[in-house]
Amino acid sequence: MKETRNHLMAIMVFAIVFALGVVALFETDTMTAGLYTGETQSEFFWTAFMELLTLGCVFLGLRLFKFKTVHADLVSRKYVALSAWGALRLVMLLAPMVANTYLYYLFMNTTFGYMAIIGLLCIPFVFPTLSRCEAEVEDDK
Repeated sequence: MKETRNHLMAIMVFAIVFALGVVALFETDTMTAGLYTGETQSEFFWTAFMELLTLGCVFLGLRLFKFKTVHADLVSRKYVALSAWGALRLVMLLAPMVANTYLYYLFMNTTFGYMAIIGLLCIPFVFPTLSRCEAEVEDDK
């Protein structure tokens, strides 16, 4: 159980530290912020793509364990399934957050910043505590 929780916690901490590293690099002018500010077509494409990706991943990531096949797998295979499905859920939520953070600094468009904040606000709902890990592999009946 603790190994599964540690695995999921490592994924979450890595993504958050990576996003903070991106912020630190751009805020200290190690990397050039606003590099693609004038690229309106690219900005439109990335904004539309990341809006759809972020909202879709947030919805699916937060609802993933409610799907019958996923829940049945969690109940039958317990912590092996929790490690796999939990990692998928965290990647679905945190990868768009990191990408939006990076795109915010490339385009200096607040839409990306707000979507990164949405991803950050989803973390408390999937934070891998021991009690949550145990509750997610139990049968609802």
